[in-house]
Amino acid sequence: MTWTYTLLLAVAVFGFVFIATPRLADLLTRRGILDHPNERSSHTTPTARGGGIVILTGLVFAWLFIGWREPTMLVPILVVLASALVLAAISWVDDLRSLPALPRLAAQAVAVAVVLSLAPLPGLVFGGLLPASLDGLAAGLLWIWFINLYNFMDGIDGIATVEATAIGIGIAAAGKVAGLALTLPALGLSLGTACLGFLRWNWHPARIFLGDVGSVPLGFVIGWLLLWLAAEGEWASALILPLYFLADATWTLVRRAATGASIWEAHKDHLYQQAYRRGLRHDQISGIVLVTDMFLVALAMVGARGEISPALIGALACVGLLLFFLAKAEPPLGPPAP
Repeated sequence: MTWTYTLLLAVAVFGFVFIATPRLADLLTRRGILDHPNERSSHTTPTARGGGIVILTGLVFAWLFIGWREPTMLVPILVVLASALVLAAISWVDDLRSLPALPRLAAQAVAVAVVLSLAPLPGLVFGGLLPASLDGLAAGLLWIWFINLYNFMDGIDGIATVEATAIGIGIAAAGKVAGLALTLPALGLSLGTACLGFLRWNWHPARIFLGDVGSVPLGFVIGWLLLWLAAEGEWASALILPLYFLADATWTLVRRAATGASIWEAHKDHLYQQAYRRGLRHDQISGIVLVTDMFLVALAMVGARGEISPALIGALACVGLLLFFLAKAEPPLGPPAP
């Protein structure tokens, strides 16, 4: 695998997803597979749900090509893709008719355990701070939490797609700066451009949503890439790239648990959802998240150069400012358009 092949593959997967997504949206609409607004929704019109199908399709072909070009990574890639597709199938059923939380969580735990057993990471995720056995256990628990927080954060047009795009491209950029073998950057870049192709149709007003069939397997594969990046010694970059989602989701979980609210039931308590209820539009919120993520990508590259303290301080400042904005900002011209 070379950077030329990597860039051509990234362009190809972007083009496929960009072209296929509106066709999938039309098909889902004709079949009546729609997300209808309810009391927890942030949208006002029925919208096609299941866009993750086209992202995963592009990702499967892209990652299989990478595995073919890098035979030593073919088995790990196959294990991860197979596990992601199983989660996608379960999540598709959940999209069509809601499933209880426990079976979904159990499936995620099994998928994580299978990958960590059959496709072990290249090193310790926590840099030797934990014994090897506990390092793997902690990595697995963190991975499961990331899958769910990514799903929880998919609540307004564009926000989860923006995050996946930035993290994927950020993994590629940090890996390049750190001088890692090309496989991880190639996987990250193809993920980022696949989500970028989807973003045009998921931007406000969204024509199609990811659905759980998209957000759950995306959280799964992004989690794997971030753990791999950390296991290569680039733990600072792996922490910086998803820092906004980690901060908003974890803060909301702690706050809900402290007040006795259920941590598994759907809700509208995330800071970005509070900003929407105060009148900010979907595109305003996702736009400021995009700007923040661009800074986080740059800071992840700084961390990959070995300047860890400035990178972490800068990332904390960026995310802190974003959280403050979401908690306090008011729209200047009244309530948002629907």
